Amino acid sequence: MPDRELTVFHLYADTLNLYGDFGNVQALRRRCEWRGIGCRVENVGIGHAADFRDCDLLFVGGGQDRAQSLVADDLVKHGEVIRERVEDGMVALAVCGGFQLLGRSFLTSEGVTLPGIGVFAADTVAGTGRLIGDVVVDCGATPHEWLRDGGDATLVGFENHSGHTRLDPGLEPLGRVVCGYGNEGAGSFEGAVYRHCIGTYLHGSLLPKNPWLADRLIATALEQRFGTGAPFPPLDDRLERLAHERAVAHCRA
Repeated sequence: MPDRELTVFHLYADTLNLYGDFGNVQALRRRCEWRGIGCRVENVGIGHAADFRDCDLLFVGGGQDRAQSLVADDLVKHGEVIRERVEDGMVALAVCGGFQLLGRSFLTSEGVTLPGIGVFAADTVAGTGRLIGDVVVDCGATPHEWLRDGGDATLVGFENHSGHTRLDPGLEPLGRVVCGYGNEGAGSFEGAVYRHCIGTYLHGSLLPKNPWLADRLIATALEQRFGTGAPFPPLDDRLERLAHERAVAHCRA
């Protein structure tokens, strides 16, 4: 039995799972197991009771507008406790539709406003066209020390969304767009970071293509649960780095 175990809550796995988002949870589980760290994944669906005090790392994937409308009201029921846990330091990753629902609101193309839970001080409005393609994001200038790994802090992924997400002043983006559209379609900034919670439009899956980010999420969750100083050995990521570098080169070509 591992002497350390993390608990991952996967919200609405059967509803919000576009473009390989489930692979993010698989990457977290594998990278824990390869280090001898236990990783328990709990799927939290609509109407499920869940004690978020047990959650070390929260993941919410993306979905089409209809899928988001199915889960929005249920997510609001968990909103207060999720916000409290984020303030306590819980680690979270929300992709695309999940990112939008962790903001304050999403105005769909049909004119329906879906409520968010306000983890991020941001609002999303659907645009008239879709923002589709490969993305490269530079996170090197992030003010969030827990995201810095001292190396190449770029992210690669794939975006397909109509939402234009505007961050309030003071809410930091995840990074600067090198290639792609980003939050507002203008190719300036991508995603958002609040405490240990990340919102992003990057599908693909994100974490297998960006192992440094997966490790920062895991390491931070371990520190929150067990304190600092616990062993966290590096992994052989040569294949992952090669895939990452080729994705960067392809997007910039």
